[in-house]
Amino acid sequence: VQLQASGGGLVQAGRSLRLSCAASGRTFSNMGWFRQAPGKEREFVAAITWGFGRTYYADTVRGRFTISRDNAKNTVYLQMNTLKPDDTAVYYCAASAEYSRWAEGYDYWGQGTQVTVSS
Repeated sequence: VQLQASGGGLVQAGRSLRLSCAASGRTFSNMGWFRQAPGKEREFVAAITWGFGRTYYADTVRGRFTISRDNAKNTVYLQMNTLKPDDTAVYYCAASAEYSRWAEGYDYWGQGTQVTVSS
């Protein structure tokens, strides 16, 4: 099982980025995105269930970020709009058997991709 995250980069505040996470080896019932800024704990960003496509968001990103998935490609995306400097972090995708807002609820993790938002 492998999760391959990509799409990070350096952008100015107000711009957009789209992250991708391709899963190989199996299909998961739930996939999510977390982020970790320097000196801070890893925090939940968004998640999507595979069956009904139900989505969940942290309050800090709701309305700006959109999580989606492509079942055929076994890939989940995170469209990030109106980025702010506070969004700067390493973003990780993760997979689990059921939805959770907690990192401990996820069994598999991608390698992380850096997102830096300049003011």
